[in-house]
Amino acid sequence: MSISRLLFAVVVPALGAALLMLAAPGAAEAHILQGEAGGFLHGFEHPLSGLDHLLAMFCVGLWGAQMGGRAVWSLPIAFPLIMVLGGMMGIAGVPLPAVESGIALSIVALGLALALVWRPPEWLALLVIGVFAIFHGYAHGAELPTAADPADYAIGFVFATGLVHLAGVAVGLAFQRLRGGELSRALGGLIGLGGLYFLVA
Repeated sequence: MSISRLLFAVVVPALGAALLMLAAPGAAEAHILQGEAGGFLHGFEHPLSGLDHLLAMFCVGLWGAQMGGRAVWSLPIAFPLIMVLGGMMGIAGVPLPAVESGIALSIVALGLALALVWRPPEWLALLVIGVFAIFHGYAHGAELPTAADPADYAIGFVFATGLVHLAGVAVGLAFQRLRGGELSRALGGLIGLGGLYFLVA
């Protein structure tokens, strides 16, 4: 079994289960989202409930697959880890200006990187996604529910982010096989345009 098929076999069911949780009735959610499980589920839900977060996280995996080599794994691993730092800043109330603009700009920049097939040195790519991860993590942390445990909440949004990254990697590797990367470029361009919408909205 190829790596991309293996990732699809793992990620698609996991994301399906996540979407089912998000679609659960509010009454059931009121019983479930309490205590440690509540903190985890609140954190897990947050990145999946915002299209801006989803697009950026998906692009990180897609870009890693497009770059190839160690970037296939280093980018999806680094982003959620650095995002935790941003989350801690958000929870602590550390001032960070233009958070929403930073998130929107991350979508534009990552989409453009894909469309232009930009393959910088790995350290530079890590620096780029690291800056954007701070903004995404800050947004998650700043919206921590008052009743949720911060550690469980952080584990939840890191886990959800990792799943979306893996989905991006899987799609990127599949696209490389199908059309030699043309599909990744086209999708990156569309996502970049979507980022412009978030930037001006």
